Amino acid sequence: MLQFRASIVLKELIQTSPKRSFSNIIRHKKTLPNAYCFSAAYRDDRISKLKTVYNGRPFIQPLAGRRFLCTKTDGAIEPTEPVKKDETVQEATADKKAGILPSLEDLLFYSIAEGQERIPAHKFITALKATGLRTGDPRLKECMDMLKVTLKSTADGVMLDRHLFKKCVQSNIVLLTQAFRKKFVIPDFQTFASHIDTLYEKGRNLSGGLVADYIPQLAKFSPDLWAVSLCTVDGQRHTVGDTKVPFCLQSCVKPLKYAIAVHDHGTEYVHRFIGKEPSGLRFNKLFLDEDEKPHNPMVNAGAIVCTSLIKQRAGNAEKFDYVMNFLKKMAGNEYVGFSNATFQSERESGDRNFAIGYYLKEKKCFPDGTDMTAVLDFYFQLCSIEVTCESASVMAATLANGGFCPITGERVLSPEAVRNTLSLMHSCGMYDFSGQFAFHVGLPAKSGVAGGILLVVPNVMGIMCWSPPLDKLGNSVRGIQFCTDLVSLFNFHNYDNLRHFAKKLDPRREGGDQRQQTFGPMDYESLQKELALKDTVWTKVSPTECNEDSSTTVVYRMENVRDGN
Repeated sequence: MLQFRASIVLKELIQTSPKRSFSNIIRHKKTLPNAYCFSAAYRDDRISKLKTVYNGRPFIQPLAGRRFLCTKTDGAIEPTEPVKKDETVQEATADKKAGILPSLEDLLFYSIAEGQERIPAHKFITALKATGLRTGDPRLKECMDMLKVTLKSTADGVMLDRHLFKKCVQSNIVLLTQAFRKKFVIPDFQTFASHIDTLYEKGRNLSGGLVADYIPQLAKFSPDLWAVSLCTVDGQRHTVGDTKVPFCLQSCVKPLKYAIAVHDHGTEYVHRFIGKEPSGLRFNKLFLDEDEKPHNPMVNAGAIVCTSLIKQRAGNAEKFDYVMNFLKKMAGNEYVGFSNATFQSERESGDRNFAIGYYLKEKKCFPDGTDMTAVLDFYFQLCSIEVTCESASVMAATLANGGFCPITGERVLSPEAVRNTLSLMHSCGMYDFSGQFAFHVGLPAKSGVAGGILLVVPNVMGIMCWSPPLDKLGNSVRGIQFCTDLVSLFNFHNYDNLRHFAKKLDPRREGGDQRQQTFGPMDYESLQKELALKDTVWTKVSPTECNEDSSTTVVYRMENVRDGN
């Protein structure tokens, strides 16, 4: 569980809500030696400063045994109320048990209420959505269930006072505090989402490409369908376009089943049967590497062998349920289905894959005792698994999040499986366009002939783009354009974070600031002005003096710092 220091959490939350007076939490001075307090300056209904005092000195650590994250404020004394001796004793005793700072639930209420005694429930929901969280987020289930029950008990079914609000949010207060303090990976999520919408509109205006027709069921999709969905590692969600239309994963399932195989068996075992190199050939070629293994698990030959490694001694029904359950966990239990029509169509038109299967069998590429025809049936089934853009974006986010599903917090894949999967997606995931994509976009991705592109921004987010028209290499025309535009605008390319690189927006920083705005070697004079220091305090230190063994780094230390007041 994420821990917060009270001096940081509470101060930042209070500063986000200057319109609300906290006069009801001023304490009598006799309680100060044993507790925190606020200063008594409450001019113009605003808090001027938060102080933590202990024995007359600034103090930032809580006293031993004191609960300081979610403390109660009941029984606070108003400044205008006379204080009786016996009441002071009673309240001092109560303070030791309850604390005297407002709880995080109180501060969250004040930040949303903006000076009002009650707030409509929809105002809280709107503010929540602005952070990128959804009301259907599994992590907020207790909060949303309690909100529904609480609203039914109110007279108007709409308004919440502070006490009812606290009752609703207390079970999820840590997550909500992170969200409203902008501590998620994308702090200004609404701004970021508006940029995504702009890139989506640019892609929608593209024409060209053809819908895949070698599998009859794929040819039925409209070329006008276009959708983008993203999920960050903190569970922030944004979707635009036809994101609820189901489509088959096709080749986008290849990295997912490879990840399952490595998760179950480990890297060494899996790569006894499959290589790691880009093939430089079409994805459905009958060709092996010099060790007579498929080049990698992202081409058809490697994917077929990889399929044979999953639950080797089980029947196809058990194998299929096993993979489906795995994918549902990766998707946070969002939509994962199966298209039987596509499966039948795949099997009827799969002559090339049958040829690859027999070639692999001849070269003894499968584990001993493998039923090749059963493996091909299973292969076609996995290609026919259906997702929506929304559910697939959560799968991608699980990879971006090191194997933990962002919206459930469940560990689904091992770190080893995720690392290996992203490495091969980066080098081999985009058919014969993999080198170009790695050069221009610089992110792990996998495309499929249904028009999907599964894109991973490690430690940030997962994205699914879907549009059926394909270019001559089998990649979605709109999807490729979107990915290219995305890294042109944001510093998501793997090598965008090199020092002194060209400026791009960084949505991981509040306000989208570019990293070049941090202080560099020539900025110490301006830094001193920022710190309001009167004397020069930066002094060069030799590498030997500072125990640094570097011929290129200039080290500075601060000396003779005097008060700038």
